[in-house]
Formats: sequence, C-alpha cells, structure tokens
Amino acid sequence: MLLRHSPLTANDLRQCLRIATGGTIGFTLCKIFGWSNGVFFTVTPMLLLGLVPVMSGHAMRQLLASSVMAGIEVGLLGGFFGSHPGLMTPIVFLLFLYRFAAMSRGSLFLFGANGVLSLSIMLHFASYPNTDLNDLVFSNFWATVLSVAIAYLMTALWPDVEPRAAYKPGPKAPHRMRHEALLGASIATASFLIFQIFNLRDSMSAQATTLLLLFPMHWDGALDYARKRAIGTLLGVSFGVLVQLFLYDWSGLLLLIVPLLWIGLMLFSQAHVREANGSGVGFGALTTLGILFGQYLTPGNDLIFSALYRVSSILIAIVATLFMCYLIHKILNRFESTRFGY
Repeated sequence: MLLRHSPLTANDLRQCLRIATGGTIGFTLCKIFGWSNGVFFTVTPMLLLGLVPVMSGHAMRQLLASSVMAGIEVGLLGGFFGSHPGLMTPIVFLLFLYRFAAMSRGSLFLFGANGVLSLSIMLHFASYPNTDLNDLVFSNFWATVLSVAIAYLMTALWPDVEPRAAYKPGPKAPHRMRHEALLGASIATASFLIFQIFNLRDSMSAQATTLLLLFPMHWDGALDYARKRAIGTLLGVSFGVLVQLFLYDWSGLLLLIVPLLWIGLMLFSQAHVREANGSGVGFGALTTLGILFGQYLTPGNDLIFSALYRVSSILIAIVATLFMCYLIHKILNRFESTRFGY
C-alpha cells in the first residue's frame, strides 16, 4: 500500500499546515513582487519543511551553506565554462560527488540534497547565453534565506504538541558509502550532460526527477521511488489542470489562485506525512505542483500544455534514470571496494 491508514497525529497535522502554508507564502511573495525564478521560492520551503519535520539550527546551517556553495560554484563555472559543457564535466562530477558523500553520511543529508538540486538546475540554466547569471544565483540564495525564515515562522505558529524522537542515521560500511556517492554523482553528471546536449531548457520537472530518484541512495530505493514519483506527478499535474479548468479566464488572478494552491498542498502534504519515508507519492505531488505554479503559472501562459508536457517528460526521465541506475549499480557491485551490500 502506498499510504498507511493510521489517522494523522497532532504533530502530523501541524507539519501538514507548515508545509502547505510555507509553500503558499513563498509562491505568493514571489508573484506579488515579481521575482524571477519562481520555482526556487515555491519549492524550497516545501523541500525544507517536508524533509525536516521541526526546524533547527543544524538544518538552517546546512541549507544556507548548500546555497552559498552552489552559488559560488555556479558563478565560477558558469563564468569560465558556461558555453563549454564538455570542459565542465569532470569538475561537475566532483562537485556532485562530495554532495552525495555528504548525503550518504546521513547527518548532512539536507546539505547534499538541496545542493544537488540547486547546483544541477543552476548549472543547466547558466549555460544559456541569455541567462542573467547573477540574477539566477541570487534568486536561489534569497529563496533559501526566505525559506529558512518561513520555516521558523511556521514552526512558531504551529509547534509540535509532543516531542519527536531524534533521528539518528545508522552506521554504514565504507564500501557502501562509496557505492552511494559514486552512483549518485555518475547519474547526476549524466543527467546534466543529457539536458545540455539536447537543449532541454523547458524540462525542469524532468531534470528534478532524475535527481530526486537518487535520494534513496541505492538501486532498490530508486526503483521503489520511481513508481511513487510517477503517481505523485500524475496527481500534481491533475490538480494543476483542474485548477486551470476551474478558474478558466480568471487563472491570472492571484487572489483566486492562492487558496486553491494551499488546498492542493495541504492534500498532498497529508499523503507525504502519512508515508513517513521522506520521498514518496506525496512529496512527488508537492514538488510537481510547486514547479507548475512557481515556474509556469504566469499571465497568458497555458498551464494545461505545461502540465501535459511535464507528465511525458517526467515519465521518460524516470525510465532513463532507472536504466542508468541499474547499469551503474551492477558495475559498482563488481568491485569489493564499491559494493553496496555488506
């Protein structure tokens, strides 16, 4: 079963309220002030509040550090090698490698996860000559700062009723950690190259999917998440299409869009919290809805076409990523120093 049938606890309900309201605030501020790269302002709060049940100083430091590091790296690489992806490839691999190594350790998972997403998306867009690199980097940084502020505000408004058990990552053998880091870095680098070679500028959802599939850090986990991601994408896209059809000519009115977005985020955050496994159907639906509304919902833009394009591109990305993941998993398992199992 995709979801557990136990009722939401008081803590679960408050986390849902934090996710839905936080993502809606980020989206609303972005649209009111006309900030570019709206996906950062909409998705980052959901990513933070979804992966971190209760905001903490450790989570804040990880998120800010990942944004600063990604901004510096993108600024340097984009400035020197922006139009030469071939020259960037070995450097990009190393940048992904240390982030997946941090994710594999567990205690720095948020630093690696947010860094992988930010670095991949910004590097891809930085390669286009008409991209304002400074605007791209600072949009990501200020979206991160805003997300941290929103997360603290949401935690103050809806604090947990009962203390949560502290999460302690279990120990991993060195060969498994090497396997996870190399697997993630190899596929993330391949994803970057493919999106560059085929000039897939309008496929941010598919690009994010290739990275989110790697969050379980191993082949079995990626295979399980692929099914959930596909279902989550369909749910997120379906809700976005229904909103477009319901509002019709009024789809450009922010006053009507905001409450409908909050309802969608609240529904999918409940699914995410019920799954209680980090990335699943609910998380896939949340990020899909955030990308649709944050990046593609603009006056005069047809959200329905964007939504249908998202579905097809994401399904292709899932199949291609799983194929690469299986192939690299098998290759790494041939060597004792990079074998996944104990």
